[in-house]
Amino acid sequence: MIYTITLNPSIDYVMFTSQFELGALNRAATTYKFAGGKGINVSRVLKEHKVDSVALGFIGGFPGEFIKEELKKNSIQTDFVEVDGDTRINVKLKGSSETEINASGPDITKVQEAQFLRQLEQLTNEDIVIIAGSVPGTIDPSIYSKIAERCKDRNIKFVVDAEKTLLQSVLNFKPEFVKPNKVELEDMFGEKLTDDSAIVDSARKLMAQGAKMVLVSLGGDGAILVTQSLVLKAEVPKGQVINTVGSGDSTVAGMVAGLANNEPLEDCFRRAIASGTATAFTEDLAEQHDIDRMLEQITITKLLEVNR
Repeated sequence: MIYTITLNPSIDYVMFTSQFELGALNRAATTYKFAGGKGINVSRVLKEHKVDSVALGFIGGFPGEFIKEELKKNSIQTDFVEVDGDTRINVKLKGSSETEINASGPDITKVQEAQFLRQLEQLTNEDIVIIAGSVPGTIDPSIYSKIAERCKDRNIKFVVDAEKTLLQSVLNFKPEFVKPNKVELEDMFGEKLTDDSAIVDSARKLMAQGAKMVLVSLGGDGAILVTQSLVLKAEVPKGQVINTVGSGDSTVAGMVAGLANNEPLEDCFRRAIASGTATAFTEDLAEQHDIDRMLEQITITKLLEVNR
């Protein structure tokens, strides 16, 4: 089974407006409420690939109930640890530009954290764990390394999509793949990455620290996948970007779906980039028909192949 971990889930309240003026009354033309958080997004897109998963993490209050009900409607299993406070509500304002206001999330007690970690001790080497997103302020960031350590001890494949320090904290536990974007890579190594060669070199630095593969998203310029013996680049079709929220999570879901189905690596990568691109071109996360249409439009090029 695949388990997605969202330590700080949310309701994403998305408001589309033709214009936004700070300090004035603004009216939304359209609004949407989605069960959000990076791991939850991964679960939702995995379902579009007909791959089941169980959503783990911490949930509470009426926003938490909304999230559980939304996932239930989509036949996604959940096994959240219940907390006393309310799950956060994040506001996404979409007009001529995109503005996000993210709440901090509820307090998590040591007892609740321990309960969550015990869940991981029930998993086996046939499972896959996806760790994604931020950590609630009341949990020490070392929670990422605690999760990764439990996965490594049980020979469980795990994937990480998180910001700089969280990502770096788990590399020595050898994640199956990590998914930084170009800006995050630049931040990690303190240098501007001006071409594909520089991006590949930085990805290999992450592999030297323990990552088995590195998938670097380049936004509208596609993505690069770096493995021990292969470097692939994906080019994406041009289109109107409607929604960048969840695009990276969709990429992770597509890659994991391919790996779970034992597809060739190039097909996994194509599925990943098709999923992320399809989400960018829709108002919510991509659905199966969006992904299928995009699969035909992704171009994959081998930049390097080493025969072993």
